Amino acid sequence: METVSNKFVPVSVVIPCYNCRDTIHRAVESVVKQTWRPAELILVDDASTDDTPKILFDLQKMYGEDLIKVVLHNENKGPGVARNAGWNMATQPYVAFLDADDAWHPDKIRVQLNYMLEHQDIVLTGHKVKYMNSSYNFDVTPIVCNYAVKNISPLQLLLSNRFPTPSVILKNEIPFRFEYTKRFSEDYLLWLNIVFSGYKAVILELELAYLFKAPYGEGGLSSNLWKMELGELDTLRRICTLYKLNKAIWYLVASYSFMKFALRWIKCNIFNRRNR
Repeated sequence: METVSNKFVPVSVVIPCYNCRDTIHRAVESVVKQTWRPAELILVDDASTDDTPKILFDLQKMYGEDLIKVVLHNENKGPGVARNAGWNMATQPYVAFLDADDAWHPDKIRVQLNYMLEHQDIVLTGHKVKYMNSSYNFDVTPIVCNYAVKNISPLQLLLSNRFPTPSVILKNEIPFRFEYTKRFSEDYLLWLNIVFSGYKAVILELELAYLFKAPYGEGGLSSNLWKMELGELDTLRRICTLYKLNKAIWYLVASYSFMKFALRWIKCNIFNRRNR
């Protein structure tokens, strides 16, 4: 049942920001326009070298200090550290993550939070995302009334990261954070720690977030394919060691990960050749 007021709901939204002057307005607007408006939006600037900090304070003035909090870092330490800084400031029982170059469907929080309020045993939820060009009007996509929900087991998650970061809402109370020493695959490591510790996670079969660049090969951290692969292998190794998984499982998931990397590398090279 949808019992929560559509004015303010118990969600803290965290957006890490780095040289995002051209996209942060779109991301923030997609949060402010939620039909279930979150109680707070925390913008964490990770030592941008452009005028992003000024834009963040302009957005704070535009929408109010009660809604938007701004955090400035003096040193660039990566999105995981920035998300942790925002998460540690969060005052609400649920925390949602969005990236500065992505956006949400206006009903994202309403649908996702409502599911979590009705299923209190679920700690982590995500959903599908849609890739598109920057001219897409993401406000017009309808939400279906009936949608599938998929439980994600530890083994399923070990084989593939099912939770794009801009899709995630989780409970603030969980005793985990993003690994501050990692710049690649730190989000995947967090999701795996959650599910391998016995917490329940599900995917809502709805496209509730919009990503305006391909997941691999178009700038940002995603352009560093080999570093991303090394980060994922490190994540898989840590999980297999921490939870004492059989070596055969390690060889299986590492081989599968490398196979996915090879396919991404081929696709990115084809894409880059076509766009020269």
